[in-house]
Formats: sequence, C-alpha cells, structure tokens
Amino acid sequence: MSRALEFFFDYGSPYSYLANSRLDGIAARFGIDIRYRPMLLGGVFKATGNQSPMMEPIEAKRSYGGLALRRSAASYGVTFAANPHFPINTLVLMRTAVAAQQDDVFDAFHRVVYPAFWVQGLDLGDPAVLTQLLDENDLDGDRLLRLGAADPAKSALRANTDEAVARGAFGAPTVFFEDEMYFGADHLFFLEAALRKGASVDDSGD
Repeated sequence: MSRALEFFFDYGSPYSYLANSRLDGIAARFGIDIRYRPMLLGGVFKATGNQSPMMEPIEAKRSYGGLALRRSAASYGVTFAANPHFPINTLVLMRTAVAAQQDDVFDAFHRVVYPAFWVQGLDLGDPAVLTQLLDENDLDGDRLLRLGAADPAKSALRANTDEAVARGAFGAPTVFFEDEMYFGADHLFFLEAALRKGASVDDSGD
C-alpha cells in the first residue's frame, strides 16, 4: 500500500469539516494519498468517556469554543455556518458514507455532504433529507441508504470506529500518518512539519 494519510472523521464534527478542506492540498504537495475512514463519533465518545464540546458545562468556555471555531474557519478561508439542527445523530449518515465507499461513489458523496451539513445547514440526520440531497446530486439516495442499513456497511463502520479507539483516537478529526496520530484541524500544522521533514530526508538521499 502506498504512503497515505488516514483520515478518521464524522460529518457531524465541524473541525473535521475544516480539516477536510486542507487535506487535499497537503496530500497533493507531498505526493501522498488520503484514506477516508468514516467513524461514528458518538461511538468514540462512548468508548473513551469523552464528550462533544457542545456539552461543555462551563458556559463561557462553550461560548468561546464557538468563537474559536468561527475564527478557525475564517483563517482557513472556508465558508462555514453553524448547523441549526446540531447536534445531529449521524449514525445513518456515516453508515451511508461507508456504503458509498463500498459502491465506489464516495468521492461524489463526500463532495456533496460536507457543504450540505456545514454551509447549507441541512438536517442530515433525517433519512428523507439525506435521500433528497443525494438524488439532487445524481446519486441514488434510496439505494445508498439501503446499502448503509445492510450488514456490510454497518460492520465496516463499527470496525472503523473500534480501530480508531484502539489506536488512540478520542475525537474527530483524527489523522494517522505512519502510526503517528494528529488530532484536531489545528494539528495539521504538525503533520505538515513532519511531512516536510520526511521530504527533506528523502531529498538528501538523491
């Protein structure tokens, strides 16, 4: 297998949305692939005892977290709007993402879902809304949701989630590169530093 960034994500994580906006550029600059690993963030939280920042009990800290998110989006040059339906149960959505991978339509699915969630503010926890979104973008929503409800997709999502936890993940986004973990969109800076260092070492051997 070629060298790759493993991107464990849940569409319901706004920082995963921000990280996703940068990963293509990072991968292209360093000539590496991205392996998209859909996981269920709620399952990660349950397994690790972690919780969403939205559940932060200190109101001032919770409010500042929202400000930090908006600042981060602005600094990345990413269009972002808080989803009015948040938090959303993403179980069906993430199973459908795995189904899209298994059906070889993930690239098109992925391009559609993030802006629908974090720009348009759609309630993608509602299967009817998700089906309509996919149909409007030349994806067969009924088929993908049926595949997502079948055992292969359900088992694969569970396996991804369990693997992420076993490797040390406690939230999203979590990126692994050569067994090193990078948590959070802000830590992509450290990932890029590691990749630059690796590129320098490779260049020195020419």
